[in-house]
Amino acid sequence: AQDGWSSRSAFNRGQILYRMGEMLESRRQAFVDTLVDTAGYAPDAAGAEVGAAIDRLVYYAGWTDKFAQVFGSINPVASSHFDFSVPEPSGVVAAFCPEAAPLLGLVSCMAPIIVPGNTVILVVENDAPTLALDLAEVLDTSDLPGGVVNILTGHREELREHVGGHRDVDAILSVGASTEERTILEREGAESVTRMEFRPGRSPAEWRADESQSPYWITPFVEFKTTWHPVGR
Repeated sequence: AQDGWSSRSAFNRGQILYRMGEMLESRRQAFVDTLVDTAGYAPDAAGAEVGAAIDRLVYYAGWTDKFAQVFGSINPVASSHFDFSVPEPSGVVAAFCPEAAPLLGLVSCMAPIIVPGNTVILVVENDAPTLALDLAEVLDTSDLPGGVVNILTGHREELREHVGGHRDVDAILSVGASTEERTILEREGAESVTRMEFRPGRSPAEWRADESQSPYWITPFVEFKTTWHPVGR
C-alpha cells in the first residue's frame, strides 16, 4: 500500500485524515463508553481523551500539504543551479504504541507517520486493546486505503526482535521503551540501517497537552532528498 499512499496528493491525504476525525466524531459516545468500561476512565476523562483524539487527527490533516513547505528548502549554491531539498516518506514504519491513553496515544503515533505518505504497523499493548480494533473500523469507513494502517495487538517483547531485524521495515518508533527494548531494537536494526525514534512514555493528561502534537513529530519519518537543476547555459 505504501507506493499508492505516497503517490496521492498531500491535499488528498489531508482530506482522508480529516475524514478519520469525522468518523471518530460520529462514534464518540461508543469510544467514551469503551474507555470507561475497559480502561477504567472516569466519564469526563474519557470524553476529554476522545475529543483530543478527534482534534489531533484534524491537526495533522492540516499539516499534510504544509509540512513540505516548512521543512523543505531552496539551498544557496556557488554554481549555476537551483538546489532543492524536499521531504519524502521513509516507507514502512513500525510503531510500538504507548500503554497509557489507549486511544489518544495510538492516534498520536499513527497520524504523524502517515501524513507524509508512509504506511504504519501499530503494535498495541495496553489495558484496552479492543479500542485499537474499534479504531480500525473507523479507519475502514474513512476512505483510507487498505494496508496503510495495520494493527497488531499483543506483547511487544514478543515482537521487538522480529520487527527490529525485518528488512522491509524502514523506520521504527518506540514509545516508553525500556533500556532492554531500546538495545534490542538498535542491535537488530543496525544491519539494515533502520531509522529509530524513541520517545518517553506520557500520562493520559500529558498526551492531551499541546506538547504531544507537533510538525516535528512528522520529520523523523521522512528522508530529505536534494535535487540540482542547472540554470542558464
